[in-house]
Amino acid sequence: MSMPARYLSLAPLLLWQHIERPVDWAQRFGRQAPLVVEIGFGNGEFLVREAQAHPERNFVGIEQEWASVQRCLRRLAQARVANVRVLLVDARIALERLFTPQTVQCVYALFPCPWPKERHSKHRLFTPTFLTLLNSRLVPDGEVQMVTDHAPYLHWVLTQVPDTGLVARWTPIAPRFSTKYERKWRATGQQEFYDLRLQKTTHVVRPLIEDATLHTHRLAHFDPTQFQPGSQHGAITVVCKEFLYDPQRQKGMVWVLVAEAGLTQDFWIEIARHGAAWTVRPARGCGIVPTAGVQCALDLVRDAAQQTVVAPGARE
Repeated sequence: MSMPARYLSLAPLLLWQHIERPVDWAQRFGRQAPLVVEIGFGNGEFLVREAQAHPERNFVGIEQEWASVQRCLRRLAQARVANVRVLLVDARIALERLFTPQTVQCVYALFPCPWPKERHSKHRLFTPTFLTLLNSRLVPDGEVQMVTDHAPYLHWVLTQVPDTGLVARWTPIAPRFSTKYERKWRATGQQEFYDLRLQKTTHVVRPLIEDATLHTHRLAHFDPTQFQPGSQHGAITVVCKEFLYDPQRQKGMVWVLVAEAGLTQDFWIEIARHGAAWTVRPARGCGIVPTAGVQCALDLVRDAAQQTVVAPGARE
């Protein structure tokens, strides 16, 4: 017997890899309305409450963990909330690719991970690069509200704000959001939290990152028995993880991992016989984001395929 789905309905979830970018949010919600974004919504409690309290606004929740997305989808269905859309994606990627400049009214980030150890500081989200990205997507006078339980993290964020076109103000507050992490820290006795507001005063230009135009390849010859895909490391890292080949269909599949500029994708590249030639292209249905890294992976697989020499008597 199959296990029941935790999410009840997938309707609010946008499969962003498969839709046109940037997203036409008015079309996705079926109306024009102020756009509000929550980064890292956790279990979705605050997102659902805000959407219920402000039916005149459109809300987009961004989260990286599927378990959190499922819990939020369940809450949305139970509350019958219709003005929320959910993205399973890194916030940096979402804001770079899915939101046009000066379209977001406000952004919430409640209890982001402070990554307190110095060796983990590279994982902290609210760097100047990210703050200027937020700025560019906010409407004039738009605001970011960040709440944290960790005073050192608050003061670290304050050091990141200069020259981002944002003005910071903060105040200590009592517990008021009733989220998972607030309850966690209250249970340990913490009663003071920190509410940081970042208001946009000057617009910073950060253009959308657009999809790359991918170039697939055609090869005159290919011998799968001699195929040995390599790897590439650097600003763009490509690792070929696995190669499968079906001799009857004359089709090979290379599983690749591509990491570049904050985006990691794994997908299959197809090497298939079509008439007198072989084509090298992303396999259908992978839902990739076309990037320079994907093109590097295609080129790497092509180069390895070109180095194969067809064995005597092998079927071409």
